Amino acid sequence: MATEMAQMDPEGIDGVRMTWNAWPRTKVELSKCVIPLAASISPIRSHPDILTLQYPPLKCKTCTAVLNPYCRVDFQALIWICPFCFQRNHFPQHYSSISETNQPAELYPQFTTVQFTLPRPIPHQHQQNPNQQNPNFYDSGNLENSAFFLFVLDTCVLEEELEFAKSALKRAVGMLPDNALVGFISYGTQVQVHELGFSDMSKVYVFRGSKELTKDQVLEQLGLGVGGARRSMPGIQKVGASPRVGMPNSGFSRFLLPASECEYMLNSLLDELGTDRWLVPPGNRALRCTGVALSIAAGLLGACAAGHNARIVALVGGPCTEGPGAIVSKDLSDPGRSHKDLDKDAAPYFKKAVHFYEELAKQLVSEGHVLDLFASALDQVGVAEMKVSIEKTGGLLVLAESFGHSVFKDSFKRLFEGGEQSLGLSFNGTLEINCSKDIKIQGVIGPCTSLEKKGPAVASTVTGEGNTTAWKMCGLDRTTCLTVFFDISSSEKSDPSGINPQLFIQFLTSYQSPDGQLLLRVTTVTRRWVDSAVGIEDLVQGFDQETAAVVVARFASYKMETEDGFDATRWLDRNLIRLCAKFGDYRKDDPSSFTLNPCFSLFPQFMFNLRRSQFVQVFNNSPDETAYFRMLLNRESISNSVVMIQPSLIAYSFNSLPAPALLDVASIAADRILLLDSYFSVVIFHGMTIAQWRNLGYQNQPEHQAFAQLLQAPQEDAQIIIRERFPVPRLVVCDQHGSQARFLLAKLNPSATYSNTHEMAAGTDIIFTDDVSLQVFYEHLQRLAVQSS
Repeated sequence: MATEMAQMDPEGIDGVRMTWNAWPRTKVELSKCVIPLAASISPIRSHPDILTLQYPPLKCKTCTAVLNPYCRVDFQALIWICPFCFQRNHFPQHYSSISETNQPAELYPQFTTVQFTLPRPIPHQHQQNPNQQNPNFYDSGNLENSAFFLFVLDTCVLEEELEFAKSALKRAVGMLPDNALVGFISYGTQVQVHELGFSDMSKVYVFRGSKELTKDQVLEQLGLGVGGARRSMPGIQKVGASPRVGMPNSGFSRFLLPASECEYMLNSLLDELGTDRWLVPPGNRALRCTGVALSIAAGLLGACAAGHNARIVALVGGPCTEGPGAIVSKDLSDPGRSHKDLDKDAAPYFKKAVHFYEELAKQLVSEGHVLDLFASALDQVGVAEMKVSIEKTGGLLVLAESFGHSVFKDSFKRLFEGGEQSLGLSFNGTLEINCSKDIKIQGVIGPCTSLEKKGPAVASTVTGEGNTTAWKMCGLDRTTCLTVFFDISSSEKSDPSGINPQLFIQFLTSYQSPDGQLLLRVTTVTRRWVDSAVGIEDLVQGFDQETAAVVVARFASYKMETEDGFDATRWLDRNLIRLCAKFGDYRKDDPSSFTLNPCFSLFPQFMFNLRRSQFVQVFNNSPDETAYFRMLLNRESISNSVVMIQPSLIAYSFNSLPAPALLDVASIAADRILLLDSYFSVVIFHGMTIAQWRNLGYQNQPEHQAFAQLLQAPQEDAQIIIRERFPVPRLVVCDQHGSQARFLLAKLNPSATYSNTHEMAAGTDIIFTDDVSLQVFYEHLQRLAVQSS
């Protein structure tokens, strides 16, 4: 039973999976393992067995590790010994009644992960407390449990698109808790900051989109800085009447109001809002100042909600062409940057835009705020440039073709849903890692920012966000996943006698839950040191091939973005050959003798699919799409990421129950329905005969109920997948030989191509590609792995 549970939930209570579950003792032995030593952790993943303790944790006075089941305890002397630094710590007075039969929960062996509720810091009073209707709402006590949502809407779109976006916004505001604070900014050629606290008439502050403004300049013009709005600046004007008598002219209650108080005002404002009025000359792109709009949004939240739970939710419908953050010129004849342009350094706007968004990310991280981006356009909007500010703040990213598309509408709705569908959006997270001696941390790949906390566990080589043992996560949710890369410091065995065969790692995640509670989740894991110089059997048994495939994919994507001229395909091939040469069983120079242990047997297949995936092959994708794919790969769980690399395929037919099918063109049959889940899209593919019967309406005839059920089954299974996933995947329903069949064919192993049709049975589908099949790939791998050179 325990084995079945482990297969269903391989992450268990800890939410941790490692590439190697037995660790080599030395740096030299680690280098021979080929696959990096890494752990994937889901810091706040929900699990029914996690206890929440209503008291603060006990910490080691030397290394600040928290009391855990691996500590040695002397119940007579009331002393516990830290497994990380071996410091002896006295239990405080309130632990005096503990004994071997009366232990605190954090010492129970099954509670390797526990949560502690933390006391709130003493709130400081805000200088401004200006709200006529509810004067006490804005004191710190109320704000601690409130989340700020500042919506930023692009109006340089078609009228139909704007209506879709406005409709989604209205629904979102209606779903927010009454105490959530809401603000609204619209932009096109200029930026309009709407004053929601002024209900008599529409009042808006307008900023020129071509002018880069400092945070202080923005605040001064909004009346939130020193001197209020008395001084004006070129390029900025205020539209609307002066406030009514008695309404304070300063304070953020003019711009950010509880959802219950401003819903009517915001809905009225959205009803009146039209597309950008600035004329676009023929042959030009719209003047769109996305960068300035986000900069103003960050400045406003920085003044009003520093340190509080706050998100900028941006709905963008096209590329930025005006002001800082521009990614392309206004001239339509000038194409947007491609991967080839980026490789040749021929994208004139790219580096400047990336630098702008890096600075924006620093500002948002310093305030603890999150940037979410919902990009809906057929054109590129600049995701490749904006990725840094979304990823470093732990924001969410959704890429769709239109604001009317289900990918946008359903994903946007999920952001605000409660109950079982809730994403569990949490804020102001910090991850700290404690390690046993000789373990070093190279860095983290995923949605976080380094806090530059130095210590003996910091490695000299850096991968991702490194040079630290602590990371900031402004936003995190139940599915957030981080990859921690480790190194081993010693080249010699530090404990040759093998007295201490165990190593320990502790992950400390403090965060604020959606209901405003401050929590600390403590996960302590142990693994064994093994001497791989003596024998590799323990290493082999401890290899997690799914985690290894995902870690290699994340590492390859990281290297493609940070190393000039990096050839990912060659790097993957070289590493796979080295791995098979090290861990395969074979006779030298005899490919037919080659076999792989079951612990490694799926790994070559993962690498075959990774080489062909959108993470490595960028030819058919824009830089925006590649950035989107890689960002989701970096933040999703291992099981979800495996589906991105190697999609799952289920076959439905009359004569058998739904069953997994080979991801191969041979799985296509005229009397079959296939359901492909490639994470970003879900494809329902009808065989030729099934499609003909469906078109003739057989499913509507009483005597063909079995056929109706066969058609319905994949639809229901597809909806289950879609309902549980964020972002919501695209659903593609297609028929054999139809144009959209390409969504399936692109993911299948091309075992039948135009080059070997003579070997195939009549009626077999073929794929028109020059790619080698898995069988040919594996034959090459066998030959190269067994070479005596």
